Amino acid sequence: MWQKSGDLTVQTLGKGLTDITRKVDQFLLDIGARQGVLTLFIQHSSASLTIQENADPDVQRDLEDYMEKIVPEGHGLYRHDSEGLDDMPAHIRSALTDVSLTIPVLQGEMRLGTWQGIYVFEHRERPHNRHLALHFIGE
Repeated sequence: MWQKSGDLTVQTLGKGLTDITRKVDQFLLDIGARQGVLTLFIQHSSASLTIQENADPDVQRDLEDYMEKIVPEGHGLYRHDSEGLDDMPAHIRSALTDVSLTIPVLQGEMRLGTWQGIYVFEHRERPHNRHLALHFIGE
């Protein structure tokens, strides 16, 4: 049993989901992972991680639209708005989703379902460089 850690930087384009599945696959390949558990952790409070369908882009758009409805932006809705109207809504959206994921690995591959992908869910309007810590434990 051994452990390997790494970092991943993801450039987002603003609000929405950015598929990082291939980058995570490459991390596992680079470290020679065979069997174990991979943990991903996003080091931000205004973006999150999710495992979601990767076949139909309407799923991603519907998720984005739903977040807009349940956590709207607007003047006077929140006390914390020091970085703009999307500031506090981004923190709430991050709190409602995941900041870490744990994924089993077998034969060097993540045990994702057929239509699943890993995404950074950007909750801010403008693009950001998002930093993730990755940690594998296994063999």
